[in-house]
Amino acid sequence: MKYYVDANAVLDGNGTKEKPFKRIQQAADVALPGDEVLVAPGVYREYVSPVHAGEENARITYTSTTPLGAVITGAEELKNWVPYETIWTTSVDNSVFGDFNPYTTFVYGDWYFAGKTKHTGAIYLNDKMLYEAASIEEVIAGQVYPCSWEPEASRLKWFAKQEGNRTVFYANFMGADPNQETVEMNVREQCFVPRETGIGYITVHGFTITKAATNWAPPAAYQNCMIGPHWSKGWIIEDCDISNSKCSGIGLGKYLDPENNHYFTYKHVKSPTQMERDAVCRGQYHGWVKEKVGSHIIRRNNIHHCEQGGIIGRMGCVFSIIEDNHIHHINNMMELGGAEISGIKLHAAIDVIMRRNHIHDCTMGIWTDWEAQGTRISQNLLYNNQKPDFAEPLKGGMMSQDIFVEVGHGPTLIDNNILLSEVSLRMATEGVAMVHNLICGAFTCVGSGCDSMVEGNLRQRYTPYHIPHRTEVMGFMTILHGDDRFYNNIFVQRWPADEVSIRSDSEDVFYTENRQVGTHVFDEYPTYEEWISYFDMDSDVPDMKKIEPYHFRSLPVWVDGNAYLAGSLSCRKEAHKFVDSDSAVRIDLKEQDGKLVLETNLYDLIKDFRVQMISSDTLGMAFEPEERFENPDGSDILFNTDYLGNHRDTTVIPGPFAVAADDQVVIEL
Repeated sequence: MKYYVDANAVLDGNGTKEKPFKRIQQAADVALPGDEVLVAPGVYREYVSPVHAGEENARITYTSTTPLGAVITGAEELKNWVPYETIWTTSVDNSVFGDFNPYTTFVYGDWYFAGKTKHTGAIYLNDKMLYEAASIEEVIAGQVYPCSWEPEASRLKWFAKQEGNRTVFYANFMGADPNQETVEMNVREQCFVPRETGIGYITVHGFTITKAATNWAPPAAYQNCMIGPHWSKGWIIEDCDISNSKCSGIGLGKYLDPENNHYFTYKHVKSPTQMERDAVCRGQYHGWVKEKVGSHIIRRNNIHHCEQGGIIGRMGCVFSIIEDNHIHHINNMMELGGAEISGIKLHAAIDVIMRRNHIHDCTMGIWTDWEAQGTRISQNLLYNNQKPDFAEPLKGGMMSQDIFVEVGHGPTLIDNNILLSEVSLRMATEGVAMVHNLICGAFTCVGSGCDSMVEGNLRQRYTPYHIPHRTEVMGFMTILHGDDRFYNNIFVQRWPADEVSIRSDSEDVFYTENRQVGTHVFDEYPTYEEWISYFDMDSDVPDMKKIEPYHFRSLPVWVDGNAYLAGSLSCRKEAHKFVDSDSAVRIDLKEQDGKLVLETNLYDLIKDFRVQMISSDTLGMAFEPEERFENPDGSDILFNTDYLGNHRDTTVIPGPFAVAADDQVVIEL
């Protein structure tokens, strides 16, 4: 059955084409498996909560009949501005907020480090989010916020206070007349999310979704967002424009578990790491199995200008595909800071495939935290995911890189990507394979970043690993580091090689971070032959005490067939490699005729260097879960497809392209 919705209909109808509903929720209340909801262009100022689930072969589909023409917004217009000194003021009755007032609710929770100073509310001028000030005087001053990545825009400021039963707003629009422009305030926490869990097999196609008062979404808490499946199975979110969330855009995350919701924030007594281990185990009790949760498809969306993350998820993201999305300008305002900020931030990305995404101008590109097991990051373009030189670091803000893989046991596969930012991979983890990438940034946090020293004692961060291609926990282990593979990559020292000084969460504590590109950071790791010799495998009666120390030392690494240019450095144990430190390397990414073009002379320099074809057999098995680097269905991977989808034949060259590229390569349509 088809239901029709039109916000501009003269009268509220019954959902027929002749008499459409005026609100999407009216259709969501009655739509059943196999039904289609067709939404006409217009602005829908409502929170849509689907009531009924679809079925695997009978989905419930919500479609904007004009691509991006139907706008679901969490905002209301804010009118009747009057001058106040050199700025403007207005007020609203708090009844407009119902039982949730974003202007008395702070962005805060577990793993939030930037201080309890910003509200979930926001003001928008012509779809641009303004900066929140701490006082009326700060609004009047309209000074540049030094941490912002967009300094001039940071002069646009607002402040709100409570007077009786009204919220009073003050705003500096930098010369614009708010009564002649579109000014909005976000009111609703979410735009399109089921209130209940288990509402699966829903497709959302072609909507503009914007301006929600979402709160901080850490991994052990309920992860609210503008749009998401809320702990269910089989959603498709496609061809949407998703922007201006105070925190998260798309949520693939955790249900509400009252006994473990923001546990550290409210109770303090367990360590944050133990709280996360509890969340994993409690999740299995609450239905975290392949048959009930995950297997979503997120594709062809434009996700931008959200201040925590573009796509956020803990556990509910398993077995999903995230493909062909454009994710950009995430956390550029730098008002929020904490350990959940990224273009894509996933915990427990078990068998998640992230491919052909275009991610740029984010504080961080992709962050897979805990249990990146069976995760594949392939054919993505990442660039400008780094703090501008002019911006001051935010206390509590995150470090920047294209990809961060944290405290996982693998197998985590990163192949055929173009990584152009200053840091390509932060790897406080083990069990990573990098194959056929163009890597222009450094590796950081190698051999560190997992454990803590507390009162002089080592407090190791034991993390789970799982039955292969399942969610059931197989065991827990600390991160030994190593168990990594680097095959057929091209490394280029595109950025200065000098170490940089990074400020930690403490104002007065700094540490240095590597910026020298290459696999040299693994010089001291054993080869497989060196590592296996420790265990006296030929002995019928191994000496347990003699072997014991080697159970806690670094795991081996495999490095072969890589090319190193412009001063990047190879691992000293790599036998088959190409090195050219003298030639000038050109790597320029430009927009030309509506397409992105990579201009490079890399393949003129590499010339006739040839490497082996890589497969699952080459990569072998991640150590701790004893799971192969393979497809989610258990089949082998043969790396005979390049970044562009072209076929690699028996003549294999390093890097993300199957054939030696011409001077220009069109890489993005």
